[in-house]
Amino acid sequence: MALPPKFVPRTGQIDYTNIKRAPVINCIVKHGEKILIVRRNPSMTFYPGVWNGISGFLDEPDKTIEEKVKEELREELSMPEENILSIKEGAVIEQEDPEYKKTWIVHPVLVEVESDELSLDWEADQYKWVDPETALTFPLLPGFGDVIGTFFNI
Repeated sequence: MALPPKFVPRTGQIDYTNIKRAPVINCIVKHGEKILIVRRNPSMTFYPGVWNGISGFLDEPDKTIEEKVKEELREELSMPEENILSIKEGAVIEQEDPEYKKTWIVHPVLVEVESDELSLDWEADQYKWVDPETALTFPLLPGFGDVIGTFFNI
């Protein structure tokens, strides 16, 4: 099992690890009629071992949501930008989590991709392409079901 690298913020990057209100993207990657779910590495700081979309902190104020989405797909899935057909943002969701003493400011994003080929980095240890309803049967990151519901009538 790959261990996470030690997080060292780049110049201008905000470390939200110990900040109560944290803005994040949570991406549903869609290919055909299936969506991608990934199981978070058991060594992750937040929500180890649960299933989720591709997510990341909005920790660089100069980056747009679209730029962050492209970066996360490249880093976490080795997915080139050319594979992205469309990016659609949903309404922001505030997700309270007493366990981590956080309020997640979730920016749901639907990313349609041309190919289902990918390679996981250390952040996830498994992935599956499933229909949106099946995704809801997995042990999901809190609020990820709402993100799915943002884009699918389920």
